[in-house]
Amino acid sequence: MKLQEIKTIAKGKGVNPARMKKDELIKAIQRAEGNNDCFGTASSGECNQHDCLWRKDCLKEMIFGMMPIKYKNKRR
Repeated sequence: MKLQEIKTIAKGKGVNPARMKKDELIKAIQRAEGNNDCFGTASSGECNQHDCLWRKDCLKEMIFGMMPIKYKNKRR
C-alpha cells in the first residue's frame, strides 16, 4: 500500500500522519483501532492475523528486512 493511501486511512482513524515513517504510521493506526501494533514484528516470517489490512505489506517488509544489504540496495 502506498504511503498516501496509508495517510488517508490514518486521518480517518484520527491519527496525525505528520513526520511518521510508514511502519510508525501503520502501528499508530493499529493502536487507534484497538489492535496490537505488531506491524513488521513477525520475525519468523509468519503471521496468524489473516484478516489484517496490513498483512501483505508486513510480510513483504519482513522478507525484505531479512535480505542481505546488497539486495536491498538493488530493490530501491
